Amino acid sequence: MNGTVTEILFGLGVQSDIVGVDTSSYYPKEAMSIAKIGYQRTLATEGILSLNPTKIIGTNYAGPPATIEQLKLLNIPMLIVPEKLTIEGASEKIELIGKFLSKEKEADVMIAKLKKQVAGLKITRPKKPVKVLFLYSRSATNVYVSGTGTPADAIIKLSGAENAITEFAEFKPLTSEAIVKAQPDIILIPSISLEGLGGEKGLWELPGIQLTTAGKKKNYLAMDDLLLLGFGPRIGTALEELSNKWKSLK
Repeated sequence: MNGTVTEILFGLGVQSDIVGVDTSSYYPKEAMSIAKIGYQRTLATEGILSLNPTKIIGTNYAGPPATIEQLKLLNIPMLIVPEKLTIEGASEKIELIGKFLSKEKEADVMIAKLKKQVAGLKITRPKKPVKVLFLYSRSATNVYVSGTGTPADAIIKLSGAENAITEFAEFKPLTSEAIVKAQPDIILIPSISLEGLGGEKGLWELPGIQLTTAGKKKNYLAMDDLLLLGFGPRIGTALEELSNKWKSLK
């Protein structure tokens, strides 16, 4: 019931046992051909049960709560993994899922690979602080900005930069006043959100963005959102890409 969980299942080698995944499960590409049960936050009990699962795995993002409670009453073995927005949390996800599926050895290999990659990274804060504005959108008229306490906020800080928005928590609709006040050095946006805006052209047409350092210098980075926000096996790859981008800013 989560894209990162699906990615971990493939890493553990149990992909042939997966009967259904949520719509955030598109990596690796083979996951795209597996039956879909809807989005992880808006799941229906009937859709899940129609696939006759003998185990169910998700994170605490899975919902709505009523669906999760109904599933618990059916006594199907179910693991709900806590979302911890840290590097250690990524390892813990793998460990818990590996134990649940009796794939401890395979999980240990994945964790060792993750830790080796992260240990090899040289993430340092840029000499000049980099202020990053994270945008999420479903259309040009439905754009949100990340405050504190989100996966975006966490990954930005882990990569050595600063969240340009600290006045509020979670996500709020984008306003021109807020973006001008924040004065970000760069815009960070999921690739699918950039597509929803109509590409780079649509991004720079958002109200107020041309009055920021990011807008004037055309600084932005679009990344796959599962890689960027999943806090899973590829977190080292995400941090490396972000850190390198901050260092190369104009």
